[in-house]
Amino acid sequence: MLRLVLPKGSLERATLDLFAAADLAVARASEVDYRATIADPRVAEVRILRPQEIPVYVEEGLFDLGITGHDWVVERGSDVVVLGTLNYSKSTSNPMKVVLAVAQDSPWKTLSDLSDHDGLLRVSTEYPELTRRALEAHGIEADIALSYGATEAKVPEIADCVVDITETGRALSAAGLRILDTLLLSQTEVIANRAASEDKDKRHAMGQLFTLLQGTLEAREKVLVKLNVPSERLDEVVGVLPSLRSPTISELSGGGYAVETVIPKSEINTLIPALKDHGATDILELALSKIVH
Repeated sequence: MLRLVLPKGSLERATLDLFAAADLAVARASEVDYRATIADPRVAEVRILRPQEIPVYVEEGLFDLGITGHDWVVERGSDVVVLGTLNYSKSTSNPMKVVLAVAQDSPWKTLSDLSDHDGLLRVSTEYPELTRRALEAHGIEADIALSYGATEAKVPEIADCVVDITETGRALSAAGLRILDTLLLSQTEVIANRAASEDKDKRHAMGQLFTLLQGTLEAREKVLVKLNVPSERLDEVVGVLPSLRSPTISELSGGGYAVETVIPKSEINTLIPALKDHGATDILELALSKIVH
């Protein structure tokens, strides 16, 4: 039913891993094949293309549904429907940042300081339109050159500053650069063609796929905890349990209670000893595949 386009490059592996975890495994003849399939009746076609191109192709109707970064939707100015965000990037769940960076020893402290540059400011970036709009908003004239990679290596000989994307800023710092300002926060987005999203059946299928992907991402951050507790210590055990909702409590035939709840994975290593200290026994930690509200 749906023609789907997924991102190639830095987001490729994280995206394919997410689809596999959501039981929507992407199959292709080789790792360099641009055509793929998903064994799901809602997906008629899968293509893997550069994320820069995806907003344009989805807007033009070549694909019904696509996954790309918010940065490329903004850069290309594409008229698409954003179904929602998926909180993952190439290596973390944190948003990517499109930043303007200068040399570590640069006298500039704020973006507005660039307007004092002697002569036309030289900027190197993969985001010429986004950069132009940001600089124009601060009254800064610039010679903006399209970068085809290794953008951080172009200061100071080729460019006075760069606009680049980063998760942690470590690569920019290693290249002797300092972030002057963040121009955009970008997360991975599920985008749809406007006409396709107005088709009742297609929109329903889009929503179902998005639910599976979002539920898979949420499950990555949570675990299911099951435990037994004596009746007289139930209240104190429940008191130390964080939960998405109230914990499920069932009375055991031999006395006491069985308790289960979903908690953030980041808290599990401190929670389990605390539960034991408060009288819990038979504690189980179970991985989750999806959480759908």
